[in-house]
Amino acid sequence: MPTDARAALLATAVDELAETGVGDRSLRALATDLGTSHRMLIYHFGSKEGLLAEVAREVERRMRETLRALELDSDLPADRIALRFWHALTDPALRASERLFFELYGQALQGRAGTTGLLDGIIDDWLGPVSELLRRLGVEEHALRAHARLGLATARGLLLDLVTTGDTEGVREAMEVFVAGYPRPRSQRTHSLRQADCQGAGAD
Repeated sequence: MPTDARAALLATAVDELAETGVGDRSLRALATDLGTSHRMLIYHFGSKEGLLAEVAREVERRMRETLRALELDSDLPADRIALRFWHALTDPALRASERLFFELYGQALQGRAGTTGLLDGIIDDWLGPVSELLRRLGVEEHALRAHARLGLATARGLLLDLVTTGDTEGVREAMEVFVAGYPRPRSQRTHSLRQADCQGAGAD
């Protein structure tokens, strides 16, 4: 089926571009590296820009799945989930994908053909999973959406900082400060204290 072929090509492109970046490769060169023809890429994605936009969207989707998987761990405090997710986002293996994301984001905002589809859901698709995490941090229901936007903007701003400066430690410290600004619910504080007590007892 065409859909299966498209999905397979997209998965291959995500892996290839995460490994090598885009550089100045033409569509034909990309097709060769992906083991296909430029005509097949045009058929499935419309253009080189269309392919790259879909790669960026797929990387974003995978990261949302990573966050959702972490949120399923009910024994993990929400602030720890947030920092583990941030650690995943700042993995050096994602740097090429993140540079590509910001490059295409700028092109999409300028209306460049083939890239504008990237804007569909680029904010709203994240608000649900981020809101769920913030709910676990104790944010009141009426304020969830605003805090989710703030969290998303903070994360993207720090990722832009990271691809600009390469200062992984600096952006991780900044995110730790941001997350620490959310007081944990009493149940989570009690859980952490009990963990500390158990660790202390084991050290005796």
